[in-house]
Amino acid sequence: MTAHGEAPAGIEARPLETMDQLVEAGRVLAAYWGGDDGGMPPNLLRALAHTGNYVVGLYDGDRMVGASAAFFAEPAARSMHSHVTAVLPEHRARGLGRVLKEHQRQWALARSVGRITWTFDPLVARNAHFNLAVLGATVTEYLVDHYGQMADAANSGDETDRLFVTWAVAAARPRDPEPAEVVASVAVPGDIEAIRRTAPSDAVRWRREVRERFLELGARGLVVRGFDRERGYLFTAPPSRPPHGRA
Repeated sequence: MTAHGEAPAGIEARPLETMDQLVEAGRVLAAYWGGDDGGMPPNLLRALAHTGNYVVGLYDGDRMVGASAAFFAEPAARSMHSHVTAVLPEHRARGLGRVLKEHQRQWALARSVGRITWTFDPLVARNAHFNLAVLGATVTEYLVDHYGQMADAANSGDETDRLFVTWAVAAARPRDPEPAEVVASVAVPGDIEAIRRTAPSDAVRWRREVRERFLELGARGLVVRGFDRERGYLFTAPPSRPPHGRA
């Protein structure tokens, strides 16, 4: 994996146009998320693609190994929302998620989209690290049981709390907080998926504890400014704003 998300040799992100391609993208998404509801219907992918939204496949040669779909938000926001992205499990740890995000970023910039939003499970440490520490996305909201009950393998039996993040695609990556700025942290397990398989009651406890702590710190006006693997989410006071009448 090279800097800035350039694709390794043989890897290419391509827009999906034919129904065969869209059916295969649905299969890739289902293979990642698992369960009956883990994919995305090809007819919905077709509708998104046909109306100018972001629907791509990530190819290793002629084989699709990842897929991503996003749709535009309200026009005034110059924003789009990345609804689903996946790379086949056997192709993880190759930096391909970064390749997809960089392709998404360039696609957005070419269409005067200034920010991309998405959600992720706050308990999944590897996603928190990628989204916050690698990409530099900003947490803007904690959403309690955002999608309700889901039947896919990743979410079945759990409440679907999510962090809503915003990625300013044309801006410099936000700086990490200085140690003295961090006033609180929220730890998460290193591998919540394994805990869900082996000790589901512990996974439920993690969900409730992390939710309670996030809501408590948010009520105090604190904001997430980073993530590290030891301490988890790093909270600081909100950035100071200039006085009225000054730039």
